[in-house]
Amino acid sequence: MAAAKTKKIVILGTGGNCIDILDIVNDINDARGGCVCECAGFLDDDESKWGQEICGVKVLGPLSFAPKCGDCFFINGIGSPSNFRVRQTIIAKTDVGLDRFETLIHPTACVSRLSRLGRGTVIFPKVTIASQVQVGNHVLILPGSVVSHNDVVGDYSLIASGACISGNVRIGQSRYIGANASITSAISIGDYCLIGMGAVVLRHVPDYAVMVGNPARCLRTT
Repeated sequence: MAAAKTKKIVILGTGGNCIDILDIVNDINDARGGCVCECAGFLDDDESKWGQEICGVKVLGPLSFAPKCGDCFFINGIGSPSNFRVRQTIIAKTDVGLDRFETLIHPTACVSRLSRLGRGTVIFPKVTIASQVQVGNHVLILPGSVVSHNDVVGDYSLIASGACISGNVRIGQSRYIGANASITSAISIGDYCLIGMGAVVLRHVPDYAVMVGNPARCLRTT
């Protein structure tokens, strides 16, 4: 039998999440005892980075360079409290289809076989995803987070480290849940929301709300 072809991955962005994704690629290879995927480069709109090497991997050019990357697959690592609402726009700059985005799961993550992950989604180390969870496309779930049974996580969203989401929660698209935030069961979190670090969310959250504190209150809508 012929050996499986190594899948080439290009990471969008060069920030901290992006370097962590490079680590995930390497950890997957270590766990499988061979090079099943390889980081072929980064793309970043910061012209000063073009041609540089970061952690031994070259920055190939801007996001619009993606169609020139041959048979590579892509992962978007760009996402923070300041830009999470425009992650869809950032990804659109690549002008490549959803089928060209890869899904990565760190070997230490626990993902129920009864759950479903979208394209371009990355599950970081020691994440737990329980049964019958639906995670959309282009979602980042950072280390140590827990996504409980029957949750739905919308496209382009980002769950920061140590967040705990109880069961039967509905989370809209393009929202950011801060580190160590806790969300009670059977509520909904609207589109484009920001849940602050350590916030304890006990009730439904409307679109565009910024929630902070314990119990969480709406600081403002944007």
